[in-house]
Amino acid sequence: MDERYDVVVVGGGAAGLSGAVALSRARRSVLVIDAGEPRNAPAGHVHNYLAREGSTPAELLADGRAEVTGYGGQVVNGTVTTARRREDGDFDLDLSDGRSVRARRLLVATGLVDELPDLPGVAERWGRDVLHCPYCHGWEVRDQAVGVLATGPMAAHQASLWRQWTADVTLFLHTAPEPDEDQLTRLSARGVRVVRGEVAALEVSGDALTGVRLRSGQVVARQAVVVAPRFTARVGVLESLGLATVVQEMGGQVIGSAVPSDANGATTVPGVWVAGNVTDLRSQVVISAGAGLNAAAALNLDLVDEDVRRAVDAIGPFTPENERRISELVAGPERHGV
Repeated sequence: MDERYDVVVVGGGAAGLSGAVALSRARRSVLVIDAGEPRNAPAGHVHNYLAREGSTPAELLADGRAEVTGYGGQVVNGTVTTARRREDGDFDLDLSDGRSVRARRLLVATGLVDELPDLPGVAERWGRDVLHCPYCHGWEVRDQAVGVLATGPMAAHQASLWRQWTADVTLFLHTAPEPDEDQLTRLSARGVRVVRGEVAALEVSGDALTGVRLRSGQVVARQAVVVAPRFTARVGVLESLGLATVVQEMGGQVIGSAVPSDANGATTVPGVWVAGNVTDLRSQVVISAGAGLNAAAALNLDLVDEDVRRAVDAIGPFTPENERRISELVAGPERHGV
């Protein structure tokens, strides 16, 4: 790694790599530091990504890394533990292996962690036949027997939504409150079965989920189970800069925590941008990639403004002599700006 970069991107998922490609194409010196822990690693394929439908998560990231390096950016494996703002406005980043690096700006795209319900079988089958997003996995389990594990007030909504992909949906109330009369009416109208009683575990035979076992001992045959994870942003680097998460809710249910940012990904710490699931819990892969591009464009504009201010300070007010000096600079610009 070099000593100093225009931008260090922390996190090499869709958001981070997309931002890194845009910044490298903008002729910025860019370093991506990635811990190699993508959220979607358990999933077999990426979906709803135009022209990349069916790619594996590993293929998408490998191709993204190649694009970054193809435009002159660098990608290294590592974990950033802390970041500090210097008196000159730059940032110093420390890696867990003892390395350090300096950056003018930071783009943090560290994603989130899915905190799953604590039931036997859930973690083991996660991303295969234990699912959460119908747009990510609904087509793959279409017309199958799907169970929805209720852990909050959004469960009835989940069950009605998954009914779009299959006529065989069962809502297991588990630890969630009893649905009200209107919810029960809507579930009944959609043909969703409601099973009361706490769930004890998922039943697995060979390499396939086969059912849901209640504490009563009853087993309800199911081929896939839908859960509602708590989405917790990975914020270690951001916390070291003084940024905190904010609780996120949907339909009266806490779904997790994320770092606030403006529409372009800028945080309240000058020079620090965020993109992807660390700031938007509901972003799918293609949306995260778009957010990385959006943040990169805003970040580059901020660097351009700083470059202009420094050039004005160095050259001074406009004079014929300064105009000649500017012409010489334009004839031989440096790789990453004046």
